[in-house]
Amino acid sequence: MSSMYRDIIVQIYRNPFNYGEMPDADLHAHDANTSCGDVIDLFIKLDEENKVKDVKFTGHGCVISKVSASLVTENIKGKKIDELESLDRDFVLDLLKEMLDLEVSPARIKCATLSLKAVKLCVLEWKKKREESLSNAEPETETED
Repeated sequence: MSSMYRDIIVQIYRNPFNYGEMPDADLHAHDANTSCGDVIDLFIKLDEENKVKDVKFTGHGCVISKVSASLVTENIKGKKIDELESLDRDFVLDLLKEMLDLEVSPARIKCATLSLKAVKLCVLEWKKKREESLSNAEPETETED
């Protein structure tokens, strides 16, 4: 890895993209990587088509965790919720490799994918909310005695 990439990684770590809270988020997930001490809170705002309109994160952790969260949040904007569901760890590892020439060692995979795990938790929250709204919208049927 060249010094240019190292400088970019440090710059993103110090000033990550999409860092901050979102009080009016439609979805929120909190997760932690206990083996490293990384913590993330992820906030997603959806548009009327269930596409990611805005996304923010807060938390603390190692360089890989924070830089990964920065790239993941930037790259999920505009994606539909079902597209988020299909993302996998290769999505994150490819982002880090292609954008920053950063190879993640097996010991640091959990650090790199913590933000993806939070995205998946948001998808689960959305599904649960959707199921609840659908079950509440079902008309009640009258039974004859």
